[in-house]
Amino acid sequence: MTGPSRPLPSPTVAEPPLVRGLLLGVALAFLFLFLFVPLAAVFYEALRKGVGVYLAAVSDPYALSAIRLTLASVALAVPLNMLFGVAAAWAIAKFEFRGKSVLITLIDLPFAVSPVIAGLIYVLLFGAQGWLGPWLAERDIKIIFATPGIVLATIFVTVPFVARELIPLMQAQGSDEEEAALVLGASGWVTFWRITLPNIKWGLLYGVVLCSARALGEFGAVSVVSGHIRGLTNTLPLHVEILYNEYQFAAAFACASLLTLFALVILAVKALIERHTFGKRRTSASGENA
Repeated sequence: MTGPSRPLPSPTVAEPPLVRGLLLGVALAFLFLFLFVPLAAVFYEALRKGVGVYLAAVSDPYALSAIRLTLASVALAVPLNMLFGVAAAWAIAKFEFRGKSVLITLIDLPFAVSPVIAGLIYVLLFGAQGWLGPWLAERDIKIIFATPGIVLATIFVTVPFVARELIPLMQAQGSDEEEAALVLGASGWVTFWRITLPNIKWGLLYGVVLCSARALGEFGAVSVVSGHIRGLTNTLPLHVEILYNEYQFAAAFACASLLTLFALVILAVKALIERHTFGKRRTSASGENA
C-alpha cells in the first residue's frame, strides 16, 4: 500500500536562490536604466535652470495652446473609441454573424499600420489634392492641417485598445445573465445598463486608461496631418520636438515633463484598476472554493 503522494514542488520555489536573485537583479537593472534614469533625466533637465524658467516655458502661449489641443483631441477621441469598443465587443462576444473575423482583423489593423502611414492615408483622402479635397474646399471644410485631422488621426491609432480589452472579458462572462433578463421581459437597453455595463465597467475603465495614454503621446500620425502650425495645430509632443530642434532644451524638457506627469497619473489610475480587478477576482475565487 503506497502512502499519500507528495505534491510536486512549484517550479518557482524550486529555483535556486542564486538564479532567482540573478533574474530579479537583471529585471531591476533593466527598469532602472531604461525607465527610472530617463524619467529622472527629464525632470532634472526641466528644472536645471530654475523654477522660473520652467514656469515660463510651460506658461508660454504656444505651450498652453499645445496643451489645450492635446487635451481636446484626447477628450474627443477617447469617448468615440469607447463607444466603438463597447459596440464592437458586444457584437463579437455575444453574436455570431458573417464577417466576424473580418471585423476583428479591422480592429487590429492600427497595430499593424505605422502611424505615419495612417496620417498619409488621411492626407490622401482629405488633402487639397486628395480624393475628397476639392469637395471639402468648395464647402470651406478643413480637415488636414486643422483640429479635425488631428482628432481623426488620434482615433485611428487608438481604436483597438477599448475593444481588445473588452472582447475577451465579455466572451469569458458569456451571455446567460443577458438572456435571463430578456426572458424576464427586460428590454435590450435596460439589459445593457443594468447587467452588461456593471459587469464590464472595470475592463472598460482599463481600456479607456490605455487609450488615453496612447492618445496623449501620439506623434507620428498627428505630425503628418497637423502641418506644425504653432499655436494652432501643434500638440504637446510636436511642440516638444520643435523646441528641441530650436535648441531650447530647458523649454523642451519642461514641456516633456508635463507629458511625463500625465503618464504617471495614468499609470497610477491603471494600477488602482488592476488592484481592484485582482481583488475582485480573488474574492470570487475564494467564494467558489468555499
